[in-house]
Amino acid sequence: MPKKSIIPAEKKDIGVEREEYNPLFSLRREMNSLFDNFFSGFELKPFTGGVGAFSPSVDVKESANDVRVTAELPGVNEKDIEVSLSKDSLTIRGEKQEEKEDKGRGYYRMERSFGSFSRALPLPAEVDTEKAKAEFKKGVLTVTLPKTSRAIKDTKKISVKAE
Repeated sequence: MPKKSIIPAEKKDIGVEREEYNPLFSLRREMNSLFDNFFSGFELKPFTGGVGAFSPSVDVKESANDVRVTAELPGVNEKDIEVSLSKDSLTIRGEKQEEKEDKGRGYYRMERSFGSFSRALPLPAEVDTEKAKAEFKKGVLTVTLPKTSRAIKDTKKISVKAE
């Protein structure tokens, strides 16, 4: 029985077999995609952070006079948050300790998750470190960083012309 080539006829002249035409590479790509999609939406990802890994969502907004950073920290206590500011970056560190207990008729379930997190954010402008303020309310940390007078003065608007 003659062997049938799995490489398309128009591609047989290629001396080196390319990855996109090799069925094993195609299978590998599909398997990687399958695993990536399976783990999306869970806090469990293979080879990263492990179970319960937590990285807070952060928004950075810049206005004419200040930079405002908002971080969502659900389930984190105020005493477990550390905010530090350097000349060009803001770092938010903390520890999350969560314990859930569920009792019902004929069952008992208890889950615990512990872990630390850290986010370092480069600042878009020079800020006055002495006037920085942080507020924590209902699981949301808001850090207000006033710009220095030099940073405000150095801002220049550029007009846009259409052709």
